[in-house]
Amino acid sequence: MKLTDGATASRGKAVFLDRDGVLNEEIGTYVWEPEKFVVLPGVPESLARLKQAGYVLIVVTNQAGIAKGLYTAAEVQACHEKLQRACGSLLDALYFAPSHPSVSESLSRKPGSLMLEKAIARFHLDPAQCWMVGDRYRDMEAGARAGVRGILVGHSETVVYQPHVADLAAATELILGTVLN
Repeated sequence: MKLTDGATASRGKAVFLDRDGVLNEEIGTYVWEPEKFVVLPGVPESLARLKQAGYVLIVVTNQAGIAKGLYTAAEVQACHEKLQRACGSLLDALYFAPSHPSVSESLSRKPGSLMLEKAIARFHLDPAQCWMVGDRYRDMEAGARAGVRGILVGHSETVVYQPHVADLAAATELILGTVLN
């Protein structure tokens, strides 16, 4: 991006966040009912620290239950509204991919990177200044495809990946402890 005086503007930094298992409890099935949508302990505080450090905060989540007819986009939005309320409206954008997992053409659905790429363009982000925090290897793949570094959280994946930390609070420590140029 060029400024009118010929100087180059710096591009922004962001943390992309998977939803289930990172921001809210993973319950072993689809989470679409607000009363079953429970924000994990420490999430609001971690998001506040990241926001204070200048990060744009973006949720990217697969929601195949929409394509399967189990719930609607409006029900996903209701969960996202509950998340925003619980976190003081710190999230800058919430993207979801409603495609069925069998639809191989879906570039939005992780491990595809279209949700991240859309946000990179919308918020004028520098992928080298961004992080993807997720609890599945497909989240790490999506980040890598967009040129974004990943941090795997939780214990749901058996794949070896580094860095791999316990939760969003630990990922936040790692992000804020890393000097980015």
